[in-house]
Amino acid sequence: MKKFITISMFLALLIGCGNNQNQGELIGIKGKKFFPNKPFGMVEVPGGTFIMGSSDEDIIGTNDNPTRTVTLRTFYMDETEITNGEYRQFVEWVKDSIVRTKLAEAAVEEAGYEFPTESELDEVGIYTYFPNFQPNEDDEQTAYQTYLEEYSFQGNFIDKWLETFDAPDTVFHYSLPLNKDPDIEWDRDDYVDAIYASIIEDSIYLPESEWFNGEPSINTEILRYRYSTINLTEAAQNPNLNRSEFVEHKALVIYPDTTVWIKDFKYSYNEPMHNDYFWHRAYSDYPVVGVSWEQAKAFAHWRSKIRNDFLRSRKKRLRGGNFRLPTEAEWEYAARGGLESAIYPWGGPYLIDDRACFLANFKPRRGDYAADNSLYTVEADSYQPNDYGLYNMSGNVSEWTITPYYKESNEYVISFNPYISNRNNRRKVVRGGSWKDVAHFLKVATRDYEYADSTRSYIGFRLVRDFQGSNDTQ
Repeated sequence: MKKFITISMFLALLIGCGNNQNQGELIGIKGKKFFPNKPFGMVEVPGGTFIMGSSDEDIIGTNDNPTRTVTLRTFYMDETEITNGEYRQFVEWVKDSIVRTKLAEAAVEEAGYEFPTESELDEVGIYTYFPNFQPNEDDEQTAYQTYLEEYSFQGNFIDKWLETFDAPDTVFHYSLPLNKDPDIEWDRDDYVDAIYASIIEDSIYLPESEWFNGEPSINTEILRYRYSTINLTEAAQNPNLNRSEFVEHKALVIYPDTTVWIKDFKYSYNEPMHNDYFWHRAYSDYPVVGVSWEQAKAFAHWRSKIRNDFLRSRKKRLRGGNFRLPTEAEWEYAARGGLESAIYPWGGPYLIDDRACFLANFKPRRGDYAADNSLYTVEADSYQPNDYGLYNMSGNVSEWTITPYYKESNEYVISFNPYISNRNNRRKVVRGGSWKDVAHFLKVATRDYEYADSTRSYIGFRLVRDFQGSNDTQ
């Protein structure tokens, strides 16, 4: 009997501990220890305090960047400017999504806006690209997939898709779940059926009369990236309004403007750069240009999306953080590389090293673009990096920041993590100077601006990502 009582008490204790591990104490929600993970292709820029602004003579009298003390939190920044090869990944992703969306829409229409039979889905044809509600062959159907198939698709889901099909880009659009398994066939001999051919020929390609040298050309105007953001500044100022009031929906054409090589320079022959610079493999590691401020922000959203989608596919609940354009203060702090009162990223006031080699890609002498051994842009990891490991913070291409340009802004912004949020100001700060600029624009404190919807052959960008974890400063 005593043994029975002892065993019963022990089991009760085990059950009690199992169901109430905190034993009635406040212990917080525990999880696995978090270790910061540096994003691929980025370097960590340690937070700290620096003297922002021009410590050199203002030779052109702009008076728009007085010195003041600024403190910043830790962040990650791309080692190099975003390259053509990296931006092409974005373009290819959007192209694949657009083509599959149009094929899925054609399949739904062909099915009479109903779910096809199993035999129809097994046929080789447009139904191959029917919206994917089924699990993979090796997986069991999840409860969510059952919900889509039994409840959402029949009527409700398609009705919602049709409801927003012709809606303006400024409102939310319902989308069909795309089937990513079948390949996209671009060879005319491999088209799966006549409906498929009509989509590729009539919706994706330009009319044959607009092709060059008989080569099929994709209509780049259809390459639109649709995404949503929330205006947190206005949301914080209006807490009583519904969240939907501050959500902004956008659909942006994301193909770079390759005509900038011709438009930016009148009476200059630059057609080879227009024809080859973005898409040819010879320029894959060169900085992308012809991208507006709006397109750079769309790229940042997409980069955040594909990373977080991957983490979710691995059953990881923690997001990887969002990529974005740097603030003007972050850009200048990173460009200085920890060197106080430096004029250029390499520190000294000179533009050549001890072997008389130029330290950046710019226009060194009057009319002499090639004195630095380069006429246009150079590969994104050319020249020596600064002390933070960042390449070409001066020269090569100027870089977009997220900050709107005001001449007097630096006189009234706060002294830690300074940033001005004004979406009505279309002038955005660009920094760093470019391959076509004189040395003045290479100085880390020199400010310049361009309009958000403008594209230039000498403006590119790089991204930052907030550091998740301790913000110890140096």
